[in-house]
Amino acid sequence: MTTAYFSDKTFHRAELDQHILSRAEFENCTFEQCDLSGADLSETSLIDCEFHHCNLSNAKLHKTMLQEVFFSECKLLGCRFDQCADFGLSFSFEDCQLDHACFYQLKIKKTRFKNCSLKEADLSEADITAALFDNCDLGGAIFENTILEEADMSSSYNFAIDPERNRLKKARFSLQSIPGLLEKYNLIIK
Repeated sequence: MTTAYFSDKTFHRAELDQHILSRAEFENCTFEQCDLSGADLSETSLIDCEFHHCNLSNAKLHKTMLQEVFFSECKLLGCRFDQCADFGLSFSFEDCQLDHACFYQLKIKKTRFKNCSLKEADLSEADITAALFDNCDLGGAIFENTILEEADMSSSYNFAIDPERNRLKKARFSLQSIPGLLEKYNLIIK
């Protein structure tokens, strides 16, 4: 049961009380420069919402509904997206810090990551078919039994993906990323 409903509202840094977030429903809302680090967003619904210049690091996302949510220039360090509600889960990220975020076993096809840092993010067993990783730093990111079919990783870097342990059919990579696909063989490529 939700405690509050908000529609077509913009929340700025000083206007947002974290207590209203729990189990509330937000539709077509914008969040600007809000510090939600460590906030409890459990069972909150966010539909067609945008976050700009916000800090959501380590926010609790247990059964949080994220549908068509756009994050721009946000800090989302350590966020456990794998705990979100599965129904309609869809989001996109631009210029965001997603280091140590967890996308374990999520079905997030066609998700867009642009100019993001996903260092040591967990993408294992996720279905990210046809996703776009545009100019993303994937240093230490975990790809294990990940479905990356038709994904575009041609401009991303610092990743290590084992083609034998992930599904890569028709995924796009650049010539510069070949070492990241062959890392386990300990080859020297010049």
